[in-house]
Amino acid sequence: MAYQFPALTSEQKKELSEIAQRIVANGKGILAADESVGTMGSRLQRIKVENTEENRRQFREILFTVDDSVSRSIGGVILFRETLYQKDSQGKLFRDILKEKGIVVGIKLDQGGAPLAGTNKETTIQGLDGLSERCAQYKKDGADFGKWRAVLKIDNQCPSHLAIQENANTLARYASICQKNGLVPIVEPEVIADGDHDMEHCQYVTEKVLAAVYKALNDHHVYLEGTLLKPNMVTAGHASTKKYTPEQVAMATVTALYRTVPAAVPG
Repeated sequence: MAYQFPALTSEQKKELSEIAQRIVANGKGILAADESVGTMGSRLQRIKVENTEENRRQFREILFTVDDSVSRSIGGVILFRETLYQKDSQGKLFRDILKEKGIVVGIKLDQGGAPLAGTNKETTIQGLDGLSERCAQYKKDGADFGKWRAVLKIDNQCPSHLAIQENANTLARYASICQKNGLVPIVEPEVIADGDHDMEHCQYVTEKVLAAVYKALNDHHVYLEGTLLKPNMVTAGHASTKKYTPEQVAMATVTALYRTVPAAVPG
């Protein structure tokens, strides 16, 4: 028998919906500035800069302290944990600088992939252990949304039904935990472009993955008006010999979204 579980109060729903709407207000997008220490190291190495905490801090200070006009285009910024607690050269927290510009602060919450046993080198995502406590602390520290990325690959018999269901349910559990702690969850089920598949197959897989994700979100009583989706573009694999126009890629991507994403999702 179906039962409507009262997961969130009306006040919680209102707050989540308002945060989501602020992030995706007309003309605004999200800046992903959640590079890990390793990823930042690769970027700094290209310009022959040592990967130290101070150099990473200086890079982010340049990024976040540009003039206030940036707030006309950026609704939210995703931060890595280190960045959430860093300060500018005057001792002001980056998160406070962003908030003063009217930008919503978010935090990366997943902890990377782990092998999914019984599959062809597919993965699931780590980070559910202790997630509620981390979300509660990040909310106190000024974050208003989170991001969780699940990766699915197209290969021989991949993504498997097991990988799709496991990652969909993990995303749904993350989203539910976020909302209970006042964070808007960005749900990111990414079908990566590695391989030689064509665009039509990517569209088919993307639709299957998104359908599974929204079924799982419904099963976990997630409030859709207080969520955001970060989807992949529907493209051919990097090794594919077929070429598509930007218009074809756009149409395939929009079609996949129209077929699977409920209208209640703000963006």
